[in-house]
Amino acid sequence: MEPELQHTVADGTATVVISNPAKRNAMTAGMWRALPPLLDGLAADRRVRALVLTGAGDTFCAGADISALRAPGEEQQRLAVLAEEALAAFPKPTLAAVRGYCVGGGSQLAAACDLRFAEEGALFGVTPAKLGIVYPASSTRRLVALVGPSAAKYLLFSGELIGVERALRTGLVDEVLPSGALDKRVAEFTRVLTARSQLTQAAAKEFAAGRDDREAHWAEQARGSGDTAEGVAAFLERRAPRFDWSV
Repeated sequence: MEPELQHTVADGTATVVISNPAKRNAMTAGMWRALPPLLDGLAADRRVRALVLTGAGDTFCAGADISALRAPGEEQQRLAVLAEEALAAFPKPTLAAVRGYCVGGGSQLAAACDLRFAEEGALFGVTPAKLGIVYPASSTRRLVALVGPSAAKYLLFSGELIGVERALRTGLVDEVLPSGALDKRVAEFTRVLTARSQLTQAAAKEFAAGRDDREAHWAEQARGSGDTAEGVAAFLERRAPRFDWSV
């Protein structure tokens, strides 16, 4: 099978699958390039209310496919950063569903998601120190924001892999699931996400990222959206709300 990014849309959730099984789903240059336009298309699709990123088979992503990348190292890093930033900027909730190895470029992608659920036995690592690579500044800041300075330095300085228990303690992972339970839990949680107000989620995502110049914009969106009125009405009528506002 050729390395590729596969995607499906069902029940309000887009699922993007990193597929390069022969190399533990390592990302090729073509896959890095393909991710930003794929995300742009899914962001514009009104059917999509949440996105799940996962790997084919029993692993998430073992990083960049170094052997397949003939571009200079700086170009390789540039492609990875562009893909990571596109994922971080996706305007709807994103969740990384992790099995097996989540290493190098795979950890960049997972960290760029809003949430990370992992199956027992998963391994995480940020490995540029093993290759003499300077980790991108934007990726470093994102990792520090996620796990704190000390844990980020442990990962970056050592390049060591850590298990799900330590990943959960540091905040790198949000939930750990028993073997065989990841898909069911991700499906349950994405049903929760897709039932909630996209208006609330989109504003919260911007604010959580540190943007503080759009409060007036989101107040105006709230006044014109109808989501607040629908949410209050549904609560009083003891029914599920039907939120219509879309990114």
